Amino acid sequence: MFSDIIIPIVAVVLAGLAFYAGWYVNTRSGQNKITSAEDRAKRLIEEAEKDGNTLKREKLLEAKDEWYKRKKEFEAEAQSKRSKIQAFEKQLISREENVDRKLDLLSKKEVALQVLDKELAEKRKRFDEREKELARLVGEENTRLERISGITREEAKKQLADNLIEIVKSESAQMIKEVRDKAKEEAKRDAHKLIIQAIQRTAADHTVESTVSVLNLESDEMKGRIIGREGRNIRAFEAATGVDVIVDDTPEAVILSGFDPFRREVARLSLERLIADGRIHPARIEEVVEKVRKELEEETVRTGENALLEVGLHGAHAEIVKHIGRMKYRSSYGQNLLQHSIEVSFLSGIMAAELNLDPMLAKRGGLLHDIGKTIDRSVEGPHALLGYELCKKFNEHPIVSNAVGSHHEDIPMEHPIAALVQAADAISGARPGARRESVEGYVKRLEKLESLAKSFNGVVNTYAIQAGREIRVICNHELLDDAAADQLSHEISNKIQQEMEYPGQIKVTVIREFRSVSFAK
Repeated sequence: MFSDIIIPIVAVVLAGLAFYAGWYVNTRSGQNKITSAEDRAKRLIEEAEKDGNTLKREKLLEAKDEWYKRKKEFEAEAQSKRSKIQAFEKQLISREENVDRKLDLLSKKEVALQVLDKELAEKRKRFDEREKELARLVGEENTRLERISGITREEAKKQLADNLIEIVKSESAQMIKEVRDKAKEEAKRDAHKLIIQAIQRTAADHTVESTVSVLNLESDEMKGRIIGREGRNIRAFEAATGVDVIVDDTPEAVILSGFDPFRREVARLSLERLIADGRIHPARIEEVVEKVRKELEEETVRTGENALLEVGLHGAHAEIVKHIGRMKYRSSYGQNLLQHSIEVSFLSGIMAAELNLDPMLAKRGGLLHDIGKTIDRSVEGPHALLGYELCKKFNEHPIVSNAVGSHHEDIPMEHPIAALVQAADAISGARPGARRESVEGYVKRLEKLESLAKSFNGVVNTYAIQAGREIRVICNHELLDDAAADQLSHEISNKIQQEMEYPGQIKVTVIREFRSVSFAK
């Protein structure tokens, strides 16, 4: 029992002793650690103070060096600015001296101008006095002249003006005649240089198409066979050829109408063969038309080749040759297009040779100038531009293509040969007998020509002769002298050029006649 009490007490006492011993040991070791840490801290502080002092001294030295450096730069910059300011002050002083000298000079000039103004005022005063004196003397002289002549000043002015006008008219007409005569002489000497420019204005285009062909028959019975039962033959023929067949009351004749001359020719030859063969039905019609078309196409190629050989050309594209052959079936004012083109080719070549230009290019341009008229009518545009595009397409020479496209001035001319082709076209179309003209148009042209010439002052009568290629003008000899009559002829010709369209040229002849009649009694 006692032992049960003692044992816990002894255990408690031992535990307390052990706790105290542990506490004491820990306390002593902690104090030792604190002491060693404080010593270490003191050493670190001392070392840090030494390093800080060293760094402070180094930074102070660097700051002093930077300050001295900036000070030197500032002093150098200040010295430079002081130098500039001094130079500027010198310039200002120099300018002030110049201004002072100019002011002195201006003062001297001002004094001189005042003296001159004074002298000028005195001279003006004397001039005004003399002008008044002169006006007075002139007035007295005019009064004395009016009294002596017996006419007033206005009447004298009018009489003098009338006389001067007459003198000027006479002299100007004479001078114009002399200038014109001189120009004619110079034009003859410089004909090779001026011919191209002079003839460009004469070119004109007048085209009329023949749209029908007449086929003669042996008898009117053939008309029924051509028409066929219920019109089947004529319908098949029109469909195959593209040409209208007109069967009317015209005895022993059938009319073929169409704008395409090649188709009309195919239709004419086909119908001739059908009539000669006697077998006329739709199948036979188609067969014959196709055969004739092929034969004509071959014929056009041969015709084109012959035309090239005739004018001495070669090397044309096959399509160009075919279009040249088709010219045979075109006409302009009744003039065959192929013959017209060959004629233009020869004329262009001759003129080109005279002007030392390439005659082969001129001939080629002349032969092809109207080739656009052979192109299908479904293609729209002027024939000159169509021909130009065709020539370009088949690689004709650029000069030739330009001559074709510009012969009616649809595009600008780029070479003198183009003007030669234009002139040759006008010459070929305007020569006597080349083209036909309707009677009504012919009569109206003559009437307009006579009335136009009669519209000028001093004209008594006018007469159009030589089929309208010459106009003779009878003028009043009392109103016009010889020089004025010469001027009148040129005025009439200029007005004809401006207001009328005509092939070739019109000669204007002004006749001034003076007759003196007396009777012996």
